[in-house]
Amino acid sequence: MSKETSILEIKNVDAGYGHSQILFNLDIDCNKTGVTAILGRNGAGKSTLLKTIFGEIIPITGQIIFDGKDATSESSDKRILRGMGYVPQDQAVFSKLTVQENLILGGASFKKNNNLDMVLELFPKLSQRLQQLAGTLSGGERKMLAISRALIGEPKLLLLDEPTEGVWIGVIEEIAEILKKLSKEVSIILVEQHVELALRVSEYAYVMDRGNIAIQGKSKVVKEDPNLLRYLAP
Repeated sequence: MSKETSILEIKNVDAGYGHSQILFNLDIDCNKTGVTAILGRNGAGKSTLLKTIFGEIIPITGQIIFDGKDATSESSDKRILRGMGYVPQDQAVFSKLTVQENLILGGASFKKNNNLDMVLELFPKLSQRLQQLAGTLSGGERKMLAISRALIGEPKLLLLDEPTEGVWIGVIEEIAEILKKLSKEVSIILVEQHVELALRVSEYAYVMDRGNIAIQGKSKVVKEDPNLLRYLAP
């Protein structure tokens, strides 16, 4: 992958929590558009990887290049302002605020509240819930709201941690279609336990095992890898 087409380069990254190392010598590249899937069983290090990319965890060693600049020691706030969006697995919306208030807060740092119409076009169900408290939404609607909040800032790179977890199958397919549409203009890193969906919407996939990359390649090739199930089984 050339630097001209890459939005993110992770080079020889080790990371973890305190004295507990979780990630080991990771090398990952992501194009400026398209979906990159991160797969692996629980505890493989997927969420830790996203937190490291976003700046919540500073690598022990290695380098993170985001949009052509070294971001290894940058704060999360600076990465957001430079075009990185992150939707964590949990607590991604403000439950006691309305849908509209959540969206307005998502654009507050960017002065881009005019993007409200854009995200409501992507997620029309939210337009019917603008005055509803976010905490009263269904699981799928909360996921949609969390993604919408991140999109208000027009990110170049969107990190999604389990966007379909606890979501009804019909909404899962809706989210999948939206990700395919978004990926034509934005780079998306997708951590997802719904393996079939992840490999369907992504172009490239990394399979993690105990903080290492066990398998990588084009998604259609990874899907047929005979070792795939070995690294996904509980």
